[in-house]
This record gives sequence, structure tokens and C-alpha cells, in this order.
Amino acid sequence: MSQLTPLINSLPETVAPRLEEGLAALGATVTPQQREQLLGLLALLHKWNQAYNLTAVRDVEEMVSRHVLDSAAVAPYVHGPQILDVGAGPGLPGLVLAIMKPELQVTLLDSNGKKVRFQRQAVMELALTNVTPTQARVEQFNGQTFDQVISRAFASLVDFISLTRALPAAHGQWLAMKGPGADDELRELPDYVELQTRHLLRVPFETAERQLLILTPKGVE
Repeated sequence: MSQLTPLINSLPETVAPRLEEGLAALGATVTPQQREQLLGLLALLHKWNQAYNLTAVRDVEEMVSRHVLDSAAVAPYVHGPQILDVGAGPGLPGLVLAIMKPELQVTLLDSNGKKVRFQRQAVMELALTNVTPTQARVEQFNGQTFDQVISRAFASLVDFISLTRALPAAHGQWLAMKGPGADDELRELPDYVELQTRHLLRVPFETAERQLLILTPKGVE
């Protein structure tokens, strides 16, 4: 029996099939260990959320789609190997990406102490060796660059780019997970960055529009 089994057994019996169905709809293949880690993450998030209000999503079935599958939907576009998840909150999408793509090295960055404590607990309980939780404001975080800098719910596109301007490596990318309002934000892009590609994300069990914007410094091929 895995050490995660008691934690996973605390989940409603509908959660695992919902996760399986959602991953299949995304065309995502996971190993039994990765499936267990994703379920363990859901169980931890649900447990901690009852005491620490880490996310406004209270229902664990809704967490499957709104948090895990939403995060998993961008996995095909994440190659790293060095990834920075800015404003990671309880570790989304970074923890999901680290589970699904263990070849990545993921740094989670957030200024909120209780959310970073959750990140550290999740890393420990899920036995993730490729994740580094970091508590700091993005304005004060420096000294390292990353192949891809991703944000799910951190700030406006302009703020995301400007606050992290020094963090992508020379040929690095910004990955911004956005809803339907992205066109307005794109019109305000600073002149040193350009939209490289745009992908519509079809998140299983969700009807709201989701998209991924991949941006690069201007002039970089």
C-alpha cells in the first residue's frame, strides 16, 4: 500500500473516474504513480482548503476540472526544462506539470506564506524531487533565468510581462493562461515582447473559454 492510499481514500469515489475521463479527453497518458500523485494532490488541496482557504473552489469534483485538468491542458506546450510558475498560489499549474512531466525542474513562486507552506507539504507528501517552492514577491526574485515563465492567475498580461521581464532566459518564453479577455490585454503589450503562438484550451467539464498565450522577447527567433 502506498503512503498516499489513506489520503486518496478520503476522496469521494466519483473523483478518480472524473480525473481519468478528463485526462483521456485531453489525450494525456499518465503512469499509475502519476495518477496517484494527482489524486493525492486533490486530496491535500481539499483537506487544506477547509482550514486555510487556499482556493475559492470548495468542491473537490470541481477542483478536478478547474485546477488539475486546467493545469494539465497546457502540458503539451511546456518543455522547460527550467520552469518558473509565477503567482503559483497553492502550486497551480506548477505541481500538476511537475507530476505529469518529471523531466521538468519547476520553481513555484508566491508571496503568500500559507500557500507556500501548502506547496512544501505537497512536495513532501507527493515525493516530488523536481519542485522548489519559493516564498518571495516577484519584484524581489532574481538571480536565475528560466526557459519558460508561466502564470495562471497572477496578474494582467502587461503586469505579468513587466514584473518578470528579467526572468526568461535568452531564448525563453512567457506562457500566460487566460480567459476570453485576452484580446484587450494583448493590445497593451509592451513593445519589447511579441505574441508567438496562441492556443485554445479545451478543458474537460468546463464551458468557459480558456487559452494559452506564448510570448517571446521581440527579435528572438
